[in-house]
Order: sequence, then C-alpha cells, then structure tokens
Amino acid sequence: MLEKIVIIPTYNEKENISAIITAVFALKQDYHVLVIDDSSPDGTADIVRDLMSVYPGQLFLEERKGKLGLGTAYIHGFKWSIEKGYQYVFEMDADFSHNPKDLERLYHACKNEGADLAIGSRYVPGGKTENWPLDRQLYSKGGALYTKIITWMPVNDPTAGFVCYKRNVLEAINFDMIQFVGYAFQIEMKFAAWKLGFTIKEVPITFVDRKIGVSKMSKGIIKEGVLGVLSIQWQSLFKNYRKKVKNNEVDDMVTSKVG
Repeated sequence: MLEKIVIIPTYNEKENISAIITAVFALKQDYHVLVIDDSSPDGTADIVRDLMSVYPGQLFLEERKGKLGLGTAYIHGFKWSIEKGYQYVFEMDADFSHNPKDLERLYHACKNEGADLAIGSRYVPGGKTENWPLDRQLYSKGGALYTKIITWMPVNDPTAGFVCYKRNVLEAINFDMIQFVGYAFQIEMKFAAWKLGFTIKEVPITFVDRKIGVSKMSKGIIKEGVLGVLSIQWQSLFKNYRKKVKNNEVDDMVTSKVG
C-alpha cells in the first residue's frame, strides 16, 4: 500500500529543488515526492526530471502550462495522490522554510495522535519564525488572529503551508467549492476540513525564511487573504464543502468532531 506522498509546488526554484528532494529522501522513512511545476522558466522541471532516475518510483513530476497558482497546484496534487492510493498527503514548500525532519512529527500526529489534519504551526507554544522582518511578522500574526476572529476556526496558524492530510479528508472535500488559489487557499482548505468535522492538530515548528531564491509574497496575496477570509465566512452560509457520493447521497464518512 502506498502511504506517504509529499507535494511540492514549484515556480523558479532551481536553487532549492534538488536539495529539498534529497533532504526528504535522506530521512529514509519511505516518503514519495510529487513536484508540481508551473512551467518554471529557470529549468526547475529539468532538474527534477534528471533526479527521477536517481529515485525511480519515488519521485514524480507533473508539469503544468503557465503559472496557475498555488491552490490549483495543490488540488492537482491531491487528485493525483488520491488516484494513486496514498494514505497521507503532505504539503511542503521547496525553499526550506519547512524543515523536512518535521514531516515525521506531522505524520505521527495523524497516524498515532488522532489528527485528521496536522498543521506545522508557528503560533502555538514551541512554534516560532526565524529571519523574518518585523513587518512580515506583523502581517502574519495579525492575519492569523483576524482569520480566527472572523471564521471562529480554532486554528492559530491558518495560512500555514506545512500540512499532513489523511486521505479521507481530501476524499471528503469537494475541490470545486475551493475558490481561492493564493494566500487564502490554505485558509479555505483548513476551514473546509473543520466545517466537515475533521479533527485538526497543530504541531509546533520553526519556520525559517528562505535563504535562496525570491519570495512569492506580494501585496496582492495579502489583499486576497484579508478579503478572502470575509468571503469564506459569508459563503459558508450557503456552501457545502462535502463531496457527494455516486448515488447523490451526502458522504457520511465524516464522524469525527473538532475538539
């Protein structure tokens, strides 16, 4: 049975991609890696393609035409992973902001501690950030608090991009209902899982700002986050995130409740 797959979306990550892939496989914990590349002009996909011969049957590449957004990259990866039969699906950045060694802690939370969705969190006891300027810290912490107040979702780091999903979470969510592709995508996915009654656990991590390459953060992404949270809460009054099964009955697989 295929168990663990790490999805890494990329756009112009040639400086980091080889090292992050090597670091995941160096854990020797049977992780597979799926890179979703949005036609990086810097040759990121070529590097991954060369590495596939080094890690046959463990490293995979999906190339998309154009820069289509973080959210659609992850949804592409979710669908691919479900189709292949993986039981635990991870999100992770390519730039070492997330420490690959923490993958096992997220996995343990889902495998052994009752979590359906484990979040690598900066804003729970033991979590922190490194090398962030003050304005970035204020945006991030303020946005997290704002999101919690507006949505009532009991998550301290709703924009976190270091996540482990159990397969049944992704199978239950209707991806057609996920409207955001940027900053707010991470919020909406967690919100959907929470609304469907899945158990969420935050695992403290140290988030380190990228040392190589260019940050994807922009004013537009921040704006999407601010306005997106309002939209997510408002539309939740009319939207059902749960996928329907083939007989048109609502999927009743979700029985766990958020603590």
